[in-house]
Amino acid sequence: MTKLPIISGKETVAALSKVGFYIRCQSGSHIILRRDKPFAQVVVPNHKTIDRGTLHSILRGAGLLTEDFCTLL
Repeated sequence: MTKLPIISGKETVAALSKVGFYIRCQSGSHIILRRDKPFAQVVVPNHKTIDRGTLHSILRGAGLLTEDFCTLL
């Protein structure tokens, strides 16, 4: 199992956009991303670093494995 990297919110948004997510809106420092098919919606904090637990929750909501996400970076 690959260990989750420590990355920023912008890097997370860029990686998720490669698999079909787009920015729906932004509320304060949180970016809401959506994918239409298959439907998924995740909230990414726009911080300098995202905690590993938060990133794991984002990936679970997006339906991505850690290994797949690491290849998108």
